[in-house]
Amino acid sequence: MRNLIFILGDQLSPDISSLDGADPALDGILICEVLEEASYVRHHKRKIAFIFSAMRHFGRELEAKGFHVRYVRLDDPGNSGSFTGELLRAVQILDPERVRVTEAGEWRVMQMIDSWSSRSGLAVDVLADHRFLCSHAEFRAWAASRPELRMEFFYRDMRRKTGLLMRGAEPEGRRWNYDLENRKLASSDLFQPRHLHVEPDEITREVLDLVEVRFAGHIGSLKNFGFAVTRADAEAAARLFIAEFLPDFGVKQDAMVSADPFLNHSLLSFYINIGFLDPLDVCRAAERAYHEGRAPLNSVEGFIRQIIGWREYMRGVYWLRMPDLATANFLQATRPLPQFYWTGKTDMNCLAIAIGDTIRHAYAHHIQRLMVTGNFALIAGIDPREVHQWYLEVYADAYEWVEMPNVIGMSQFADGGFLGSKPYAASGSYIAHMSDYCTDCRYNPKKKTGPGACPFNVLYWDFIGRNEDKLKTVPRLEPVLAAWQRMPAERQAEYRENARVFLEALS
Repeated sequence: MRNLIFILGDQLSPDISSLDGADPALDGILICEVLEEASYVRHHKRKIAFIFSAMRHFGRELEAKGFHVRYVRLDDPGNSGSFTGELLRAVQILDPERVRVTEAGEWRVMQMIDSWSSRSGLAVDVLADHRFLCSHAEFRAWAASRPELRMEFFYRDMRRKTGLLMRGAEPEGRRWNYDLENRKLASSDLFQPRHLHVEPDEITREVLDLVEVRFAGHIGSLKNFGFAVTRADAEAAARLFIAEFLPDFGVKQDAMVSADPFLNHSLLSFYINIGFLDPLDVCRAAERAYHEGRAPLNSVEGFIRQIIGWREYMRGVYWLRMPDLATANFLQATRPLPQFYWTGKTDMNCLAIAIGDTIRHAYAHHIQRLMVTGNFALIAGIDPREVHQWYLEVYADAYEWVEMPNVIGMSQFADGGFLGSKPYAASGSYIAHMSDYCTDCRYNPKKKTGPGACPFNVLYWDFIGRNEDKLKTVPRLEPVLAAWQRMPAERQAEYRENARVFLEALS
């Protein structure tokens, strides 16, 4: 065998760089389900089932192209339980001349890959991941040229690089960003189209049975599992989004509706992050919809920004800042993650709904993550490492390279503002404005302190008060800090005492 090509579980693309020039007559493939990857954190059952089923289907796809695929299932006899162990077993059995692998998305896995040559005695070719627009070297050079990093300017460079929504040197519509038009309210709609639901086939049913037994104690349920687990079905999900959901994506993207957890969100991050969909192809399909008059500019720009802006930017920041990013704790938050993050059982209706959606679907949209579960953790002073681990475990689209900078940097401000220009802290009024969650809540978002006051209100001002010295370095918080400082001492003390009582009860 010439090359043993190791395909990781989030590299399920026939265009992955490790397969460039691969010859079924000369090269073999290794794909493996290993316990170490499924359990280094306690991943949601749906996440494990989705990834394992997608891997098995992709292995079949490669076999259909004539490749010899050594596919190691989780319950196969002799499974070593780790990527390195399975590589060494495969090398001993198949006797390849070299190993080829596309660079891992996560720091932890790259540390393993870096040891493979010495462990196996073979040359290991580690190839760049061309699914991303911006290489590690390009991002480092971009970051080094700026006194501070801001996603908006990176995003504009990615627009120029790809030509997406550009007219020569100018952005389409002469504006780079239509975010202000994308903050409208939404309500439950009986005529809202439904996202793709794929009935499990025989392969998926086998995986569901395996996960139910082997990961019984993990969060979530496998009832009504409907993820696309093949490239063809993922492409169908993308076509459905462009046709049915993209037109109103913009105006609904920040809204939260208790009866509809998905609204017009694409639900494509699962399939982009695992390799089924090419992110640039998806963006070009959205751009075509705009040019053909099938979707408005604000929706298309907002969608494209999430992919070539935030997604690429988060990856760049992750590799720029690791491994220190993992332990960042600028605000010195140490409170344990509350138990209700695992059950959804809380009287705070917004958290009960957002966490309930997460438990049921292994998904919640970005505003639920940032402004409900993330916002609460931030203003309550939860340890950012515990918050990061929870997000990594519970969401089926969460891989450390995209999740950690989103949580540690953007959501929890634990990097001290390296990634974002301010903490995403908000009182109950934001949630009341952008959702229908407060209608059936025992707490009143208009009440600031005392019995029945929304906990987000007291925690918000307690957050400002206890972090006043650290937050003085954040220019965008100057008006908030000034308001806190003008507040009578008695009012400040009332907020702080209400917060203390609430947090003690929470513990």
